[in-house]
Amino acid sequence: MAKVKSSKVPHYELLYIIPNNFSEDEVAPINDKVKKVITDNGGTITHFEEWGKKRFSYQIKTFFYGYYSLIEFDMTGENMAKANKALRMMSEVLRHQIVAKKIKTAEELERERKIAEKIASKAAKEEEAEKEVREKAKSKEKDKDKIELKDLDDKLDKILDTETLL
Repeated sequence: MAKVKSSKVPHYELLYIIPNNFSEDEVAPINDKVKKVITDNGGTITHFEEWGKKRFSYQIKTFFYGYYSLIEFDMTGENMAKANKALRMMSEVLRHQIVAKKIKTAEELERERKIAEKIASKAAKEEEAEKEVREKAKSKEKDKDKIELKDLDDKLDKILDTETLL
């Protein structure tokens, strides 16, 4: 019994490092070369990011720094092995990793948006409730400090009734 494959082309994410023995000006042509490897193997690039020069956690070969880049692309599984091999053979790429990335459907995105809205509205309600509690506490404190006019008159009368003011 044969398994039925979906007609969707899988989505992948490629993160690769170019060693710092190349200057920043030399990185752009290398990025173009990596993009060409993907497109030559039937891939369609959907997103590209340059993360810049970063320090490694540990030494890789003789390098402590490298230029990181991220590419998201669509490609069939048969061509992925060819692209992976071509990237391994490139002397300009120090390390690379390709990961299959799940594409979210419109329903999943809508569900996540609704959940985020619920969380935000709940947080706003809680914040409003806390604000009301703080305002009530402040008003009670102010009322506590206030002296009523009648009490003030009584205290003044006591003071004035005493014969020794000094």
